[in-house]
Amino acid sequence: AKVHSIDLDTDAKRHLMDIGLTKGTSITVKNLAPLGDPMEIIIRGSDFSITKKDAQQIIVELEE
Repeated sequence: AKVHSIDLDTDAKRHLMDIGLTKGTSITVKNLAPLGDPMEIIIRGSDFSITKKDAQQIIVELEE
């Protein structure tokens, strides 16, 4: 999927942007913890873990 927007407070949004999660960036869900939190995603070739709560605030567009 591609990032359309991030609907988080300023500090959390800034942190995600610092690791490369910006509008138009492709992301892939790599792995989910047994209860779904946290989730591991791939951004620009690097693996990151984010909470399910934060992930729900990332608006994406599916790539075809």
